[in-house]
Amino acid sequence: MDWQELRKEAYSLSVSDRLALVEAIVRSVHDEIRPRPPVPPGTITRLRGILKTEGPPPTDEEIEAIKEERLKEKYLT
Repeated sequence: MDWQELRKEAYSLSVSDRLALVEAIVRSVHDEIRPRPPVPPGTITRLRGILKTEGPPPTDEEIEAIKEERLKEKYLT
């Protein structure tokens, strides 16, 4: 299919299909211009380990108390 046939075919699509086509074209061009580097093996497992905690996450009140304590340490000592 040459350019003219492709263009004619695109005009026959619905608006939503044309928008989907444009999005697909932009993604394909973006992927060619800026390919993502591969993720090194084990990276995701290590990152999951960072997020693990021994207990439940702190409540909003506990976070506010921690922030207040840190500000006191920073500015009052």
